[in-house]
Amino acid sequence: MNDRLSQLQRFLLETPNDPFLKYALATEYLKSGATDEALQYFEDLLTNHPSYVGTYYHLGKLYEALSRKQDAISTYERGMHAARNRHNMHALSELQAAYRLVMGIDDDDE
Repeated sequence: MNDRLSQLQRFLLETPNDPFLKYALATEYLKSGATDEALQYFEDLLTNHPSYVGTYYHLGKLYEALSRKQDAISTYERGMHAARNRHNMHALSELQAAYRLVMGIDDDDE
């Protein structure tokens, strides 16, 4: 385990319900290629911290990479709802773009 992962794990022991630390661990695991561990943290965030909007885009992309298209679609849909509720228009825009891409919707289609 790299130093950053070890440090984040220690921090999480001190504050086990901190969504930012879980998100940081998920993205760090993802960067290191440990997709199972990343998936575990992202899914924990979705279950226990559904208003943590940053989760949805990265989890959706991970599902896409794992050929879990339906899970990705569902995640983007839930994320768009969460982003609207949090008035996070930047995240909403990113999630909409990812959703349109995975659905095969071209801007010219409308």
